[in-house]
Amino acid sequence: MSAQTWLILGASSAIARALARQAAAAGADIILAGRDQADLSRTASDLSIAYGITATTRDFDATDTAAHVAFAASLAGVSGVLNIALLFGIMPDQAAMDADPALALDCIATNLTGAISILHGLAPVLESRRSGTLIGFGSVAGDRGRLKNYIYGASKSALHTYLAGLRNRLGRAGVHVLTVKPGFVDTALTFGLPGLFLVATPDAVARAVLAAAARRRDIIYVPFFWRPIMTIIGAIPERAFKRLSI
Repeated sequence: MSAQTWLILGASSAIARALARQAAAAGADIILAGRDQADLSRTASDLSIAYGITATTRDFDATDTAAHVAFAASLAGVSGVLNIALLFGIMPDQAAMDADPALALDCIATNLTGAISILHGLAPVLESRRSGTLIGFGSVAGDRGRLKNYIYGASKSALHTYLAGLRNRLGRAGVHVLTVKPGFVDTALTFGLPGLFLVATPDAVARAVLAAAARRRDIIYVPFFWRPIMTIIGAIPERAFKRLSI
C-alpha cells in the first residue's frame, strides 16, 4: 500500500482532531493546517509520539484567499497518496446575522468562498497525482432553509453543490470526493445551543467518515439516522414548512 498523508484544513476543531488521531492510528502521516499554530504544534507532537508517524503543521486562513494558490503549490512535494479533509467553518447566531449583515457575509466568506478558493487551488494538485480522497464537511442544515440558521444553511447548501461538481471533475482523474453532512455533533460550534438532540461524538463522526471514504461513498449523513430525518423534513410542503419555528 502506498504511503498515505492526510491534509486537514481547519485542524483545531474537535472533529478534525478525532480524524487526525484515527488516520494516524492507521499509519498515515498528518499535515495540520489552520491559524492557531501553537495549538496545532501541540497536537502534531502528540500524534507523532502516540502513533510514530510524521505530523507537521501549516499556516492556513480560509479567508486569506490570496494565499491559497501558493498554499496548494506547496504540497507538490508530498510523497505517496495525498488525502484532504476540509473541516473549517463558522456558524454565527442567525439573529445576530439578521441584525448585522456583515456577520452574514463573514459566514459566507469562510464557509463557501474560502472553501471554494482553497479546493479550486487544490484540484489541479490532486488531478496531477491521479489518486487520493477529498472529504468536504457540509451540514444537514444545507438540505433546507430554516428560520433559525438559513445563512449558515445557505453556505453549506452551496458547498454541497460545489462538491458534487468537483466529484464529477476529479473522479475522471481517479480522485474520490466525499460529501459529509453531519447533524448535531458535540463540538465548540454547537456548545450551549438550545434544542439539541441526537448529538454525536467527534470520534464517532470520524470513524464513520473514514469508513465511508474507504468504501468510496459519495454522500453520507452522520450519524446515519439524519438521512431519514432530513428526508421527512424535505418532504414537508413549503406552505406548511414556512409556519414552523425550526
